[in-house]
This record gives sequence, structure tokens and C-alpha cells, in this order.
Amino acid sequence: MEPLIFSKPQARKIILHAAGLAKRSQFGTGCEAVYRLIDHLGFVQLDTNYVVERAHHHVMAARVPDYKPDWLAELTTDGRIFEFFTSDAGYLPMHDFRFSLPIKESFVINRKPLTPAEIRIMKQVLDRVEREGPLMVGDFENDRLEASSGWWDWRPAKVALERLYFEGKLMITRTKGFHKVYDLPENLVPVDADMAVPTAEEFARFVIRRTLGALGIAYLKEMAWRARFAKGHLVKQELAKMVTEGEVRTVMIEGQKNAPLYMLHDQETEIGLSGEAFILSPFDILNVFRHRLRDFFDFDYQIECFVPAAKRKYGYFSLPVLVGDTFVARMDAKADRKKKELIVHNFHFEAVEISETMTREIAEALKAFAKFNQCRNIVFKRSNQEAYLNAISRYF
Repeated sequence: MEPLIFSKPQARKIILHAAGLAKRSQFGTGCEAVYRLIDHLGFVQLDTNYVVERAHHHVMAARVPDYKPDWLAELTTDGRIFEFFTSDAGYLPMHDFRFSLPIKESFVINRKPLTPAEIRIMKQVLDRVEREGPLMVGDFENDRLEASSGWWDWRPAKVALERLYFEGKLMITRTKGFHKVYDLPENLVPVDADMAVPTAEEFARFVIRRTLGALGIAYLKEMAWRARFAKGHLVKQELAKMVTEGEVRTVMIEGQKNAPLYMLHDQETEIGLSGEAFILSPFDILNVFRHRLRDFFDFDYQIECFVPAAKRKYGYFSLPVLVGDTFVARMDAKADRKKKELIVHNFHFEAVEISETMTREIAEALKAFAKFNQCRNIVFKRSNQEAYLNAISRYF
């Protein structure tokens, strides 16, 4: 079958629609819209960084105008979503639970052999959760024998809890303060959930469908990334079969020589964009693969919290600003929750012309973002384009 050929603007529309960013409220409003979004994307990455509201809430609020952070906890309690580590930590729809099982098996098979002491403490920890119910790491005595040497130097009980979680013997819920609560799967997974372990081929095809559904158009390497902890080598093999069978189509972008690109055969391609502005999380599905931003959007982006301070160009936690199909700026922001101020340390505009309509959309997105972060005011520290920033500020 001949490849589908798209212009770069057409490809951007397909990608944005798949990401839920063709327009705000693409999935509706309310808690049900949050579930529909998670179910569509298949995976929403979470992150602990709290400079502004955490990434998983940020992803939702960008797409669901009336979003409330409590809704994720509500959907978890109702057994409709769950948290697990696939390629990264995130929320997944509960009806995909069986596809977490190969990853859990992989963690057991590929870990280094446990010592008798490690096996013993894991059994003791699991026994306590079985007897007492959901527990946090603070419910266990400090069993550290030596002083901590750093952030990831967990004490033995914490290591045991995390191993049991990765193996699937425990699951995680969260407190309002985002602390982990460890519980037994039977308390969180609905009794009618399908627990059949998928074959390696089934798992590979699941990953392909889920990745393409969320990305719209994708390379093999993004699909392989999602399967990187479990039988990822079969993704390439099953992808070729799905192309032959017609479920997946190959794609070419006019004027570009890329590695092969792929799209689901029923992916929507006739798409209109609202032209609204979106302030996005660095961990948004649209942003986590830097090469995609360069290839499709001509946007060279890197989250700089992992970059030494002296080498940062835009700021510690710079947020991409998208209007329509164009990244127009990046905003290094911090929520001062005591003063209820959104502090924008740097609002850096890209080399694009900002129209009056775009100015208004950016201003509306900024006001919504400040409110989402429980801030009443926005304080701008600096910008490379003061005229644009002043034009935006007139709408406040």
C-alpha cells in the first residue's frame, strides 16, 4: 500500500488532534472528560515537580477548562484509572490493566538477585499491608543503618515497598499532598477486570495502537520507548505485520527525509484548529520527545531543570506556549502559593509574529493558568519582547 503523504501543516493538525489540543474541551468538561482524555491517550505521565501545579494535573487543566485536581483521585477510587510505571510513571485506564502485567513480569525477571535480607523485609512489608490495610512509608520504623547519602538513597522499607509495587504485589494511590499510599491490588482493581497476561505479540500490538493513538503520527522509536521494559524487541516485528494487514499506514511528510513514519488506518485527518493558546507542561505527551518538536513544529525545546544553572538559556522550568499549531513562546514560571502570585521569571517569545488575536488568546491562557495554580496575580520579571508582553498585559 502506498504511503500517505501530508504537508507539514497537515501533519501538525493530526498530531495536535491526537494529543487533544485541536481545541480546548476537545473531550468535553467535568470529571468524565478527564476519564475520556486518559482513556484516549492511554497514558498520562505524572511528575513530582511542584514549581507550578504538577504535570499530570497540568495536562488535564490544559484540555479540560473546569478541571479539578480531586478528579484524578475520584477516578482512582472508582476503579477507572490506576497508577503504574510503564515507560515512565503515569495514570492509565483500568481496562488496560492486563497490559501492565508483562512489565511487572519483566521487572521480576530482569532484577538482580535479592539477598535473604531483602526477601525477608519484602515479606514483612507485604504481611503488614495485608494485615493492617493501606500504608505509607512513614508507617514503617526508620530501618536505615547508615546516614542517607542523597535523594535516591532510600531506606530498606521504602525499597521493599517500591519493589513490591513494580512487581505488582502492591499498588499506589495518593494523598492530597501527593504522598504514596501502598495497597493490595484486590482493593483497587475491580473484580471483573481482565487479568489474562497478554502474549508478547498482543502486548507489542497494544503498545503500537496506544502510541499511535496518542501521537497521531509517530516513528518506531516512540513505540519502542513505551515498550522498553517489556518485550520491546517485538514492536518492530508486529508493526511490519500491521502495515501489511492494513491496520497501520506508512506516512511521508512533503519536503522531509525522515525515518519511516506511521499512523493508524482510521486516524482522523480532516482537522480544524481553534487557534486557542495552550500553556503546556514539559511532560505533556506533545513535548516529551524533543525530536518530534523539531521535526514537526520547528521548535527546539528542552526542559532545563536537569541542566546546570550556568548553562540554562530560558529558565529552570520553562513551559512551552502553543497557539494554534505554532509554538510562540516559552515561559519560565513559578507559583508563589503564599502570596498567590504566578511569577514569570522569563517570557521568551520565539521568532514568530504575534497577531492581536494571538495576543488575546495568550492572555486568556495566562489568566486560566494563574487561576489553576490558585494565584490571583501574575508578575512578569523579564522578556525578550517587551512590546508583545505589554500587549498581553493590557488584557489583565
